[in-house]
Formats: sequence, C-alpha cells, structure tokens
Amino acid sequence: MADRLAITPILSLDPADIQISFIRASGPGGQNVNKVSSAAQLRFDLRHAELPAGLKARAARLAGTRLTLAGEIVITAERFRTQALNRDDAVARLVELLRNAATPPKPRRPTRPTLASKTRRLEGKAQRSGIKRLRTGKPEVE
Repeated sequence: MADRLAITPILSLDPADIQISFIRASGPGGQNVNKVSSAAQLRFDLRHAELPAGLKARAARLAGTRLTLAGEIVITAERFRTQALNRDDAVARLVELLRNAATPPKPRRPTRPTLASKTRRLEGKAQRSGIKRLRTGKPEVE
C-alpha cells in the first residue's frame, strides 16, 4: 500500500488505521476452498479516524449494515482467488465509500407547482371522477 490513501485532493487516509485479516472464502472452489484463507476482511474504526465529523456521519449512513455497533466498518472481499487482489479490492471499496461520503448532499430547495401542473392534476381528477361516477349504474342527469 502507498504512504497515504488519497480520498479527495485535500483528504487522505493513513493505512495504519486499517486492519486487514484473511479468512476462508465461501462458495465454490473445490478442495482448495477449505485450506486457503484468500478472502480479505478489512476493518476500519470510523470513530477514531482523523476525518471531519460530517464525513464520518455520512460514511456511517452509507456503510449501512457494514458498520458494527463498535463503530467499525467491516468490508469482506472474496471476489478474487488471491489475497493480494482481495486486499486491494477491500481497500478500494473503503476508499470509494469514503469518497462518496466526502461529497456533501445538495440542499433541497423547496419549489411550488406551476399553475399548468395544478390545472393538469385537477383535470385528471375530474376525468377519473367521471369514470367512477359512470360505474355506479346511475348515469348523471344533466
């Protein structure tokens, strides 16, 4: 791994904050799957990381079920057959998650419906009402 992992041009992550262990991968693989620990399990302690508070909160929300009660993000990578590729995949997925969390959401600006859209809505409701009125069996007398 490099000296520091770049998340954004001004934000980077210390690789010492990441713990990687290797576990046995699930799924097909013949006899080898029971002998070789090729899947990488990455643990990143979000609470003690040197990251801005807003980024931590957004990362926790994006992590979803990958966030433990202890505040660690756990990413398991078993896509490849070698430890090195799975380790790189897990680190890349963590960096991608943190990159997504680094961009703050756009604030919602409330808008009002236009007069034309209100008119279309009311015309649609009137048309639907007429269709349902015809179903009652008693036609409207005009």
